[in-house]
Amino acid sequence: MNEVRAITTFVRAATLGSLRRAAVDQGISPQAASHAVMQLEKELGVRLFHRTTRKLSLTEEGQRLFDSVQPALAILASALGDARRSKEEVDGLLRVSAPRAFGMPVLWPHFEAFQRLYPHVRLEVQFDDHFTDLVTERADVGFRGGPPPAAGSIARRLLPIQLIVCASPGYIERHGAPRTIDDLARHRCTGYRRANTGKLAQWQFGIGDEIVYRDVPPAVCVNDTELETQAVLSGLGIGQLGSFNAAPHIRGGRLVPLLTQHVTVYGAMYIYYAHRTEQPLRVRTFIDFMVERLADNREYFLDETELGGVRAPQRKTRK
Repeated sequence: MNEVRAITTFVRAATLGSLRRAAVDQGISPQAASHAVMQLEKELGVRLFHRTTRKLSLTEEGQRLFDSVQPALAILASALGDARRSKEEVDGLLRVSAPRAFGMPVLWPHFEAFQRLYPHVRLEVQFDDHFTDLVTERADVGFRGGPPPAAGSIARRLLPIQLIVCASPGYIERHGAPRTIDDLARHRCTGYRRANTGKLAQWQFGIGDEIVYRDVPPAVCVNDTELETQAVLSGLGIGQLGSFNAAPHIRGGRLVPLLTQHVTVYGAMYIYYAHRTEQPLRVRTFIDFMVERLADNREYFLDETELGGVRAPQRKTRK
């Protein structure tokens, strides 16, 4: 027996004074309404209504049940209404997870724009350099860089991530620019220590159609990509930076790309989420908003012309 349906039918019959009216109100047959109430009485072991051919009235037990369940049904109806409205209105809590590396240089300005456009959405953002399990972290939407997320979530590619060796004009004026990969050994270089492993990231170089890795000893080492970008901007050394950090500074003349024939593509930035259907409207709206603003947005990477006509190789690696 569907107890919730039976209790709802009972409450509507008591309110309207008629099982027939309760049936019409709920869109069921009078026989189904009568059967539901009889099954409820059988389950409880008490009579809930005094029945005559002309009148329906509550018994003492029926009145006590009516008084007890009516507030609970009102709360349930309100909760179900809120859930239904989440498919129709852009509001409510939206949890988003992303790596710190993408936080300020890429994502945050678009988060601000989304909030201005949809002020009734309560945006909760967690920047975390560990890969986020959406279910475990109770996140609605995640971002990540590198290879696409594993099976179990839906991922949409947004941007290529190029690894670009660059330096400030001031550094080049003082120390010159490397002409080959081996020349880097004679320069001050920056390093990035991965937050999730604690290991120093190797530099990656495209040679022909392959990618090779080199250990480049750092003069300055940080565990934050924005700090590394700032160190390179300040002239503390040459760095290999992600295009989402480097591209705006290169176009603004604050950084100079070096060894462009060896630029590589380190995967891409992805937006990922758990379900394609049955999403609240705020989640679908946010995903569409971010895809529209970021998918292949040239602001965050360099084209072949800017790289001197060199096409960056994709992952096909050897040591």
